[in-house]
Formats: sequence, C-alpha cells, structure tokens
Amino acid sequence: MSHLGLKERRREDYRYILEYRTRWSDNDMYDHMNNSIYNFLYDSVVNTYLIKECGLHPPTSSQYGLVVHSHADFFGSIAFPAVADLALRVNKLGKSSVTYEIGLFEQGIQEVKSVGEITHVFVARDTGRPAANGMNESLKEGLNKILVTQKQSKL
Repeated sequence: MSHLGLKERRREDYRYILEYRTRWSDNDMYDHMNNSIYNFLYDSVVNTYLIKECGLHPPTSSQYGLVVHSHADFFGSIAFPAVADLALRVNKLGKSSVTYEIGLFEQGIQEVKSVGEITHVFVARDTGRPAANGMNESLKEGLNKILVTQKQSKL
C-alpha cells in the first residue's frame, strides 16, 4: 500500500488492539517517543498476540518466528504521558511466513501516528529452517483470525 494510503488507516482497519501506557523513558531529547521504541512496541504487540491467541511459548515451542523484514512509516508523534493503542492485522499469510501490519494510535485521536510492518518466517527449533509442512496449525488458526484480505486490482 502507498504511504498516503497507510496514513488513512483507522483502528477499525485492524483486528486486534493492545493498550500501551507510554513511559517517561520512552521520550527522547525532542520530547517525543524515540523511533526505537516504535519498533519495540511493534514487536511487543505481535508477540503478545502470538502468545495469547496462537499458543506460542517462545522458550519451548517447536517453532518460532524470525524477523526477516521490518519497516515503519511515520505520520505524527506521540509522547509521555500519552496512552497508545497498538493495532494489529495480518496482511499476508504464507506456508511458513506471515506479514503483519501494526498501526500506532494515540488514545483520543483518530489519526494514525505510525504504521509498521514485520515479516516473520517460522522455523523449526531443532533446525532453524522452515518446517517442510510450514507453520503449525495453532499458529495458522490464530493468524487467520486477524488476516485482512486485500481487494485485488482488476488491472
């Protein structure tokens, strides 16, 4: 999706929302949340969903996700003491990979502050390689719940 299209995202475009209370230490010298914190929050909402909704137990699960791609688009800033809504959806679900989109919103404000993307490849714990049968069923089932199907262009 284009940068301008992402700027139009709203909470209702996402399937899962997690609240985050910003901390004083999240701010940088410019009095807004440091860019590195956005990445921390993107990773946190994804892993919270995987643990709570997909049955993932990071230290012992037979498969785990490796981040192979991530990026963020920024449209506004947020700062302590704001409360953020971290909104999550799946844009693409493959045999062993998944692409998440995360919208970061400030509570009480409709416009999205940033939109991030993370791609995980799920690998077998014992080999570090994608499993021949892809990701396990509990992961697929949970991720399908937040999968958003994209409208295909007729061109």
